Amino acid sequence: MLILGIESSCDETAAAVVSNGREVLSNVINTQIALHKKFGGVVPEVASRRHIEVIDAVIDEALAEANITFGDIDAIAVTYGPGLVGALLVGVSAAKALSFALSKPLVPVHHIKGHIMANFVAHKNLEPPFVCLVASGGHSHIVSVNNYTSFEIMGRTRDDAAGEAFDKISRVLGLGYPGGPLIDKLAKEGNPEAVNFPRVRMDKNSLDFSFSGVKTAVINYLHKLEQNGENYDKADIAASFQAAVTDVLCEHTIEAAQIRNSKIIALAGGVAANSVLRKKMTSMANKNGIQVIYPEPVLCTDNAVMIASAGYYEYRAGKRADMTLNAVPSLQL
Repeated sequence: MLILGIESSCDETAAAVVSNGREVLSNVINTQIALHKKFGGVVPEVASRRHIEVIDAVIDEALAEANITFGDIDAIAVTYGPGLVGALLVGVSAAKALSFALSKPLVPVHHIKGHIMANFVAHKNLEPPFVCLVASGGHSHIVSVNNYTSFEIMGRTRDDAAGEAFDKISRVLGLGYPGGPLIDKLAKEGNPEAVNFPRVRMDKNSLDFSFSGVKTAVINYLHKLEQNGENYDKADIAASFQAAVTDVLCEHTIEAAQIRNSKIIALAGGVAANSVLRKKMTSMANKNGIQVIYPEPVLCTDNAVMIASAGYYEYRAGKRADMTLNAVPSLQL
């Protein structure tokens, strides 16, 4: 079964063709990073307009790369939320138009479910249940993956997402956008124990995250040094901040796996590409008899392979949408 996936929830316009939920036939991503870099972050209206400009060409390229035609597609899967409403509408509109014109089934996909499903593409023998940490610029969730279409949130951020905090601290340090890869790179030159930034625990029975506190602590620390005319090492700040965030992500996720007696922890989302998070999670989990898996970096950031994979399993479960499908920017899992 060939699924055409379409993703446009933020600043990547993507299309992909996936066979039977696991075999990637094409993966085309048109990124807008260079476009938004001068603004220090994603500008929703700019993102929406860019999606409109390139989405047809991206879809055509995905079909050409897969060496198929529209007639070969069995269904069209599209991200309908959560995300930026204008950006989502471009992908949803394109998918609805194709579904109508081609008389092909339309499958709506939750963006976070898509991130999780990237692990099924990367690890062909992976089967649920397992626990997954989804960490990106807009999301920080610990999810119990009960089966291919049933997901349960065990913990989530109550304020900033992990990736959002990375972007904000990167901006304060003058590193630029996107912040995650830049902080990861700079932190390799710093001392993660230089500054003891806070690790927040909401309460002993909660697996929820809060990253606004550590973000504020870093900003206040830097402002105080600057007001006193003191010098500081940006690499030390980056490494110490990164250590604080990854410590919390790892501890909560491993605890969730232990609660569910899961022997597998999967990572997903843009922050899953962070080198320290991968090493730390693997080391801590292995000590507790838990295996850690994650997709290759290109499948951690927003892509349509994950949407096509999720769409395959949703299609098999009987999920369909009609021409009333709309973007839902705050869609809950």
